[in-house]
Amino acid sequence: MLEEYDPNGFKKGEPGAKMDSGKVPVLRGCIHYFPRAIREIARLSEIGARKYSWQGWASVPDGINRYGDAMARHELQIEMDYTKIDPDTGVLEAVAVSWNSLARLELILRQQEQKCQAPKGAPE
Repeated sequence: MLEEYDPNGFKKGEPGAKMDSGKVPVLRGCIHYFPRAIREIARLSEIGARKYSWQGWASVPDGINRYGDAMARHELQIEMDYTKIDPDTGVLEAVAVSWNSLARLELILRQQEQKCQAPKGAPE
């Protein structure tokens, strides 16, 4: 476990202390970096949820490979024209590439976490 400390030197319990040094800057390092991209990915998530179900993507069998294939199919549709729109969803093909990439990465990371949490000697 990481030892938490205040980046400004405040002691725990002291007024103004915030023990967040070394923690991931999700807002500044992701949302503020890529607000347009995240908004479009969220929009595509909502479109997909209407078509299928909320969070149903996470239980697709062999999702890592299937989302990788979907990502590649959307990338092929771009053909160096980054303004191409996916006719099924109405979003840029590049958004679909990114969404599938994130879905695939999320499944990979979840799989890694499960392996790390598995008791020693347990089958993988």
